[in-house]
Amino acid sequence: MKREELRATGSLAAVFAMRLLGLFMIYPVFTTYAQHLRGATPALIGLALGAYGLTQGLLQIPFGFLSDRIGRKPMISLGLVFFGIGSIVAALSTSIDGVLLGRVLQGTGAVGSVILALVADLTREEVRTKAMAIVGITIGLSFAAAIVIGPLLASVIGVSGIFWLTAGLAMVGIAITWLLVPNPVNVARHRDTEAVPALFARVLSNTELLRLDFAIFALHAILTMSFLAVPALLTSSLHLSIHTDWIVYLPVLAVSVAFMIPAIIVAEKGGRMKEVFVAAIALLAASLVALALAGSVGIVVVVALIAFFTAFNIMEATLPSLVTKVAPAGAKGTATGIYSTAQFMGIFVGGAGGGLAFAAGGTRGVLIAAVIVALIWLAVAATMHRPGKVSSHLVHVANLDRQGIGALEAKLRAAPGVIDAVVAPDEDVAYLKIDRSRYDAEVVAAIVGA
Repeated sequence: MKREELRATGSLAAVFAMRLLGLFMIYPVFTTYAQHLRGATPALIGLALGAYGLTQGLLQIPFGFLSDRIGRKPMISLGLVFFGIGSIVAALSTSIDGVLLGRVLQGTGAVGSVILALVADLTREEVRTKAMAIVGITIGLSFAAAIVIGPLLASVIGVSGIFWLTAGLAMVGIAITWLLVPNPVNVARHRDTEAVPALFARVLSNTELLRLDFAIFALHAILTMSFLAVPALLTSSLHLSIHTDWIVYLPVLAVSVAFMIPAIIVAEKGGRMKEVFVAAIALLAASLVALALAGSVGIVVVVALIAFFTAFNIMEATLPSLVTKVAPAGAKGTATGIYSTAQFMGIFVGGAGGGLAFAAGGTRGVLIAAVIVALIWLAVAATMHRPGKVSSHLVHVANLDRQGIGALEAKLRAAPGVIDAVVAPDEDVAYLKIDRSRYDAEVVAAIVGA
């Protein structure tokens, strides 16, 4: 990557991190905090925890469309302003209704798709996958850091202080956007990072993609549910408060990452993606059962949490790769847009449904509900097709003849290792699905005139 591309990618990843830290720092401390708010009930606590997922899911694709018209940086700034306002509303609120409103407003800052589109504007086709990987790693690290930092900060500034800090991080994100992120020469729609309305029907009729959409929906529904139950388990089994939960989260997350790495290697390099995928869901379900039955046995809770986060991390790492493998050529951005919407809807449903389960059966009721979701997911995943060793690839087309697009696509599909090809005349590129073991770059270069 060129220095300017690395600067653009790093600074935009930092903007992502500012927002995600704010969203996730309250996860491990929210349930205990919210119980003391005026009007709080278990159902409303769960709803408030997951509420941002509803507005985030509904608005992230429209935000991307608007950024094509009025610019990436203005939309990122507008979204972060909404996010900051929601954080301030939550910080000032002494009732659960006020915090719920704040969380809904936080979700209106749905800038994720816009940030990815700007990354695409500022990077060349040949390094774009690497740039997106850097952003993805940043997202994962932000989540892990937030889960550990949240309890520490709550002990110093309180949960309302975390909301104030979140508003400040939103302002830092705006400053980074305007001061550090380069201005794109051209703002264009990129099919590998943005949703295309004309492709919605094709993507939504793909049963394998729908399985993956349900997977990310279920994963984040379960994650949100779990944070309604785990703080109470840590209190009853290890006598920890929300301010000291980090003592468990830090080693648990570290060990789970260590276990995740060999599993990903087996899945990707060993061609065992389906087996690892299904095994991770089974491990997730087993960890939830163990948590439900652990009672006050601390060692069972810790081991179950290691299993839980190992399975979660495996899924977070493999699901985007699976979407890329399964998405039709030229439809990756649309597939990931719908996938992200499913993720945020999972957060909302997990919070709302977990709150109802909490009201009906307490901590164990939440965990039983999560187990049911995991078992349904396991049944859906068991019938998935084994993904091939395919990947997305993008090549520039020189001197594109708009009248000969069909013939060019046919030639590309006949090239060694090319499984599918779609030419995007508005971008002067061809989107390919390839088998890298058979792909002949020189043949493809000759076809496209590169």
